[in-house]
Amino acid sequence: MDFTGKRVIVTGAGKGIGYSTVHMLARRGASVLALSRSPGDLEALRAETGCETIAVDLADADATRAAALQALPADLLVNCAGTTELESIFDVTVENFDRLMAVNARAPMIMVQEYARDMVKSGRRGSIVNVSSMAAFQGVIDHTAYCASKGALDAMTRVMANELGPHGIRVNSVNPIVTLTPMAEKAWSDPAKANFMLSRIPLGRFAMPDDISEVILFLLSDAAAMVTGQSVMVDGGFRAA
Repeated sequence: MDFTGKRVIVTGAGKGIGYSTVHMLARRGASVLALSRSPGDLEALRAETGCETIAVDLADADATRAAALQALPADLLVNCAGTTELESIFDVTVENFDRLMAVNARAPMIMVQEYARDMVKSGRRGSIVNVSSMAAFQGVIDHTAYCASKGALDAMTRVMANELGPHGIRVNSVNPIVTLTPMAEKAWSDPAKANFMLSRIPLGRFAMPDDISEVILFLLSDAAAMVTGQSVMVDGGFRAA
Protein backbone atom coordinates (compact mmCIF):
# COMPACT_ATOMS: atom_id res chain seq x y z
CA MET A 1 0.00 0.00 0.00
CA ASP A 2 1.42 3.30 -1.15
CA PHE A 3 0.40 6.51 0.62
CA THR A 4 2.61 8.88 -1.35
CA GLY A 5 1.00 12.30 -1.50
CA LYS A 6 -1.44 11.57 1.34
CA ARG A 7 -1.53 13.64 4.51
CA VAL A 8 -2.64 11.57 7.52
CA ILE A 9 -3.56 12.67 11.05
CA VAL A 10 -2.75 10.11 13.74
CA THR A 11 -3.77 10.70 17.37
CA GLY A 12 -2.16 8.80 20.23
CA ALA A 13 0.99 8.74 18.14
CA GLY A 14 3.53 8.73 20.95
CA LYS A 15 3.37 5.07 21.93
CA GLY A 16 2.07 1.65 20.99
CA ILE A 17 -0.23 1.26 17.98
CA GLY A 18 -0.16 4.97 17.16
CA TYR A 19 3.65 5.04 17.16
CA SER A 20 3.76 1.96 14.93
CA THR A 21 1.18 3.46 12.58
CA VAL A 22 3.10 6.71 12.15
CA HIS A 23 6.27 4.79 11.27
CA MET A 24 4.44 2.48 8.86
CA LEU A 25 2.70 5.35 7.09
CA ALA A 26 5.94 7.32 6.79
CA ARG A 27 7.74 4.30 5.29
CA ARG A 28 4.97 4.05 2.71
CA GLY A 29 5.16 7.64 1.57
CA ALA A 30 2.61 9.48 3.71
CA SER A 31 3.04 12.91 5.23
CA VAL A 32 1.98 12.39 8.85
CA LEU A 33 0.67 14.84 11.42
CA ALA A 34 1.16 13.15 14.81
CA LEU A 35 -0.79 14.11 17.95
CA SER A 36 0.22 13.10 21.47
CA ARG A 37 0.12 14.63 24.91
CA SER A 38 3.85 13.93 25.44
CA PRO A 39 6.22 16.47 23.83
CA GLY A 40 9.14 14.09 24.39
CA ASP A 41 7.48 11.30 22.42
CA LEU A 42 6.66 13.74 19.63
CA GLU A 43 10.25 15.00 19.44
CA ALA A 44 11.45 11.41 19.00
CA LEU A 45 8.84 10.72 16.32
CA ARG A 46 9.79 13.86 14.44
CA ALA A 47 13.44 12.86 14.46
CA GLU A 48 12.66 9.28 13.38
CA THR A 49 10.06 9.92 10.67
CA GLY A 50 10.09 13.60 9.74
CA CYS A 51 6.43 13.92 10.75
CA GLU A 52 4.77 17.12 11.89
CA THR A 53 3.57 17.14 15.49
CA ILE A 54 1.03 18.73 17.82
CA ALA A 55 1.11 18.26 21.60
CA VAL A 56 -2.41 18.11 23.02
CA ASP A 57 -4.28 16.60 25.95
CA LEU A 58 -7.31 14.97 24.33
CA ALA A 59 -9.18 14.95 27.64
CA ASP A 60 -9.60 18.70 27.05
CA ALA A 61 -12.41 19.18 24.52
CA ASP A 62 -11.47 22.74 23.54
CA ALA A 63 -7.80 21.83 23.11
CA THR A 64 -8.78 18.81 21.03
CA ARG A 65 -10.88 20.90 18.66
CA ALA A 66 -8.10 23.48 18.33
CA ALA A 67 -5.59 20.72 17.53
CA ALA A 68 -7.94 19.18 14.96
CA LEU A 69 -8.33 22.51 13.19
CA GLN A 70 -4.57 23.12 13.30
CA ALA A 71 -3.92 19.69 11.75
CA LEU A 72 -6.16 20.28 8.73
CA PRO A 73 -6.32 19.79 5.85
CA ALA A 74 -5.72 16.05 5.78
CA ASP A 75 -6.69 13.19 3.49
CA LEU A 76 -7.02 10.48 6.14
CA LEU A 77 -7.60 10.25 9.90
CA VAL A 78 -6.61 7.64 12.48
CA ASN A 79 -8.09 8.05 15.97
CA CYS A 80 -5.69 5.94 17.99
CA ALA A 81 -5.43 7.75 21.34
CA GLY A 82 -6.74 5.79 24.30
CA THR A 83 -6.34 5.40 28.03
CA THR A 84 -7.54 3.07 30.76
CA GLU A 85 -7.89 2.61 34.51
CA LEU A 86 -8.23 -0.74 36.26
CA GLU A 87 -11.23 -0.50 38.57
CA SER A 88 -13.98 -2.94 39.44
CA ILE A 89 -17.60 -1.87 39.10
CA PHE A 90 -17.58 -1.25 42.85
CA ASP A 91 -14.67 1.17 42.61
CA VAL A 92 -15.11 3.13 39.37
CA THR A 93 -14.88 6.84 40.14
CA VAL A 94 -16.88 9.44 38.28
CA GLU A 95 -13.66 11.30 37.52
CA ASN A 96 -12.01 8.28 35.88
CA PHE A 97 -15.17 7.31 34.01
CA ASP A 98 -15.50 10.82 32.60
CA ARG A 99 -11.81 10.99 31.63
CA LEU A 100 -11.90 7.66 29.77
CA MET A 101 -15.05 8.67 27.93
CA ALA A 102 -13.45 12.02 27.08
CA VAL A 103 -10.24 10.55 25.63
CA ASN A 104 -11.58 7.30 24.14
CA ALA A 105 -14.92 8.48 22.73
CA ARG A 106 -15.41 12.25 22.85
CA ALA A 107 -12.01 13.16 21.37
CA PRO A 108 -12.51 10.91 18.30
CA MET A 109 -15.92 12.49 17.78
CA ILE A 110 -14.40 15.98 17.80
CA MET A 111 -11.57 14.96 15.47
CA VAL A 112 -14.06 13.42 13.03
CA GLN A 113 -16.33 16.47 13.14
CA GLU A 114 -13.60 18.86 12.05
CA TYR A 115 -12.00 16.48 9.56
CA ALA A 116 -15.35 15.65 7.95
CA ARG A 117 -16.47 19.28 7.76
CA ASP A 118 -13.27 20.17 5.92
CA MET A 119 -13.52 17.16 3.57
CA VAL A 120 -17.16 17.82 2.69
CA LYS A 121 -16.51 21.52 2.15
CA SER A 122 -13.72 20.74 -0.31
CA GLY A 123 -15.58 17.85 -1.95
CA ARG A 124 -12.86 15.29 -1.24
CA ARG A 125 -13.28 11.59 -0.47
CA GLY A 126 -11.53 10.10 2.55
CA SER A 127 -11.24 7.39 5.17
CA ILE A 128 -11.29 7.31 8.97
CA VAL A 129 -10.12 4.49 11.22
CA ASN A 130 -11.09 4.53 14.89
CA VAL A 131 -8.92 2.26 17.02
CA SER A 132 -11.31 0.49 19.36
CA SER A 133 -10.87 -2.81 21.20
CA MET A 134 -12.27 -6.29 21.61
CA ALA A 135 -13.42 -4.82 24.94
CA ALA A 136 -16.27 -3.20 22.99
CA PHE A 137 -17.77 -6.71 22.83
CA GLN A 138 -16.47 -8.42 25.98
CA GLY A 139 -17.13 -7.73 29.65
CA VAL A 140 -13.49 -7.53 30.69
CA ILE A 141 -13.11 -7.60 34.48
CA ASP A 142 -11.92 -4.31 36.01
CA HIS A 143 -12.52 -2.46 32.71
CA THR A 144 -15.99 -0.96 33.25
CA ALA A 145 -15.16 2.52 31.97
CA TYR A 146 -12.85 1.25 29.24
CA CYS A 147 -15.43 -1.19 27.87
CA ALA A 148 -18.09 1.53 27.97
CA SER A 149 -15.88 3.97 26.08
CA LYS A 150 -14.93 1.48 23.37
CA GLY A 151 -18.53 0.34 22.97
CA ALA A 152 -19.44 3.99 22.47
CA LEU A 153 -16.66 4.40 19.90
CA ASP A 154 -17.93 1.43 17.88
CA ALA A 155 -21.50 2.76 18.00
CA MET A 156 -20.34 6.18 16.81
CA THR A 157 -18.34 4.53 14.02
CA ARG A 158 -21.53 3.02 12.62
CA VAL A 159 -23.34 6.36 12.77
CA MET A 160 -20.37 8.14 11.18
CA ALA A 161 -20.31 5.58 8.35
CA ASN A 162 -24.01 6.12 7.66
CA GLU A 163 -23.81 9.90 7.73
CA LEU A 164 -20.48 10.37 5.96
CA GLY A 165 -20.79 7.61 3.36
CA PRO A 166 -22.87 9.76 1.00
CA HIS A 167 -19.99 12.26 1.05
CA GLY A 168 -17.47 9.59 0.03
CA ILE A 169 -15.92 9.19 3.49
CA ARG A 170 -15.53 5.66 4.85
CA VAL A 171 -15.40 5.04 8.60
CA ASN A 172 -14.34 1.79 10.28
CA SER A 173 -13.08 0.67 13.66
CA VAL A 174 -10.27 -1.78 14.39
CA ASN A 175 -10.83 -3.95 17.45
CA PRO A 176 -7.61 -5.57 18.67
CA ILE A 177 -7.13 -8.28 21.23
CA VAL A 178 -4.58 -7.43 23.95
CA THR A 179 -1.74 -5.67 22.11
CA LEU A 180 1.69 -5.45 23.69
CA THR A 181 1.85 -1.70 24.29
CA PRO A 182 2.81 0.20 27.46
CA MET A 183 -0.91 0.51 28.31
CA ALA A 184 -1.40 -3.25 27.94
CA GLU A 185 1.49 -3.94 30.27
CA LYS A 186 -0.38 -1.94 32.91
CA ALA A 187 -3.55 -3.97 32.42
CA TRP A 188 -2.11 -7.46 31.81
CA SER A 189 1.02 -7.67 33.97
CA ASP A 190 -0.50 -10.38 36.19
CA PRO A 191 0.71 -13.70 34.67
CA ALA A 192 -2.38 -15.59 35.83
CA LYS A 193 -4.65 -13.07 34.13
CA ALA A 194 -2.53 -12.98 30.98
CA ASN A 195 -2.24 -16.78 30.73
CA PHE A 196 -6.00 -17.21 31.05
CA MET A 197 -6.54 -14.82 28.14
CA LEU A 198 -3.80 -16.46 26.05
CA SER A 199 -5.43 -19.85 26.57
CA ARG A 200 -8.53 -18.53 24.77
CA ILE A 201 -6.68 -17.19 21.70
CA PRO A 202 -6.36 -19.88 18.99
CA LEU A 203 -3.20 -18.28 17.55
CA GLY A 204 -1.67 -18.49 21.03
CA ARG A 205 -0.25 -14.99 21.40
CA PHE A 206 -1.13 -11.38 22.04
CA ALA A 207 -0.90 -8.92 19.14
CA MET A 208 2.06 -6.70 18.38
CA PRO A 209 1.47 -3.06 17.39
CA ASP A 210 2.50 -3.73 13.78
CA ASP A 211 -0.20 -6.42 13.53
CA ILE A 212 -2.80 -3.73 14.14
CA SER A 213 -1.14 -1.01 12.08
CA GLU A 214 -1.21 -3.21 8.97
CA VAL A 215 -4.99 -3.51 9.29
CA ILE A 216 -5.34 0.23 9.89
CA LEU A 217 -3.43 0.97 6.69
CA PHE A 218 -5.55 -1.50 4.74
CA LEU A 219 -8.75 0.21 5.90
CA LEU A 220 -7.33 3.64 5.06
CA SER A 221 -6.35 2.51 1.57
CA ASP A 222 -8.33 2.23 -1.64
CA ALA A 223 -7.98 -1.55 -1.32
CA ALA A 224 -10.83 -1.29 1.21
CA ALA A 225 -12.98 0.91 -1.02
CA MET A 226 -16.20 -0.98 -0.20
CA VAL A 227 -15.54 -1.44 3.52
CA THR A 228 -17.29 0.98 5.86
CA GLY A 229 -19.21 0.85 9.12
CA GLN A 230 -17.32 -2.25 10.26
CA SER A 231 -15.75 -3.27 13.55
CA VAL A 232 -12.79 -5.30 12.32
CA MET A 233 -11.65 -7.80 14.92
CA VAL A 234 -7.90 -8.42 15.05
CA ASP A 235 -7.99 -10.98 17.83
CA GLY A 236 -6.12 -14.11 16.84
CA GLY A 237 -9.43 -15.97 16.70
CA PHE A 238 -10.54 -15.07 20.24
CA ARG A 239 -14.20 -14.55 19.37
CA ALA A 240 -14.32 -17.70 17.26
CA ALA A 241 -13.06 -19.93 20.08
